[in-house]
Amino acid sequence: MISTLETIGWLFAVVCFGAIVPIVPTGAAVSSAAALAFHDGEPITMVLVVASGAAGAYVGDLAMYAMCRLGGEQLARRLRWLRDEERLASVKERLKQHQIQVLLLSRLIPGGRVPVLLAAAFVGLPWRTFVVANLPACALWSTVYAAIGLAGGSIFPEAWQGVVAAVVLILIVNQTMSWWNKRREARLST
Repeated sequence: MISTLETIGWLFAVVCFGAIVPIVPTGAAVSSAAALAFHDGEPITMVLVVASGAAGAYVGDLAMYAMCRLGGEQLARRLRWLRDEERLASVKERLKQHQIQVLLLSRLIPGGRVPVLLAAAFVGLPWRTFVVANLPACALWSTVYAAIGLAGGSIFPEAWQGVVAAVVLILIVNQTMSWWNKRREARLST
């Protein structure tokens, strides 16, 4: 049980750090931990993986949102897509009408979280609203990535094979989404 608790603690730290420094593959960390948890054989371990991943993402998002709020308009205006007043107005409207949905989607789309956090800070989304709306987004995100790891862990007989499969699957999904977004942006700009 000590190694499980250590793993859960490390998962929290990695996901929290990755939410602040977005180059850390946090989804892969949750999926890998879930694949290992499947081979552990204890159902509570999977629950702890999901909870630890969600908590790490949540705490990291709070820190990132605080930094975005402190950076304010100067930081937000550095992003090319926030300079366009029409696009900014669209983001503001979507955030006002569908806060939870926008935060959910931003968490699930690779590379979507930081721009949405910046936009939310820029439009002045209240702390209380962010704190409440981001909770289900982090829980869903952790559950989705844990499910990917669970699938990888259940397909392969060895834990390391499930971890490798989960990481490869996440890399493929991230690359596909990145390619799709670039292609869509190219179509919109022409």
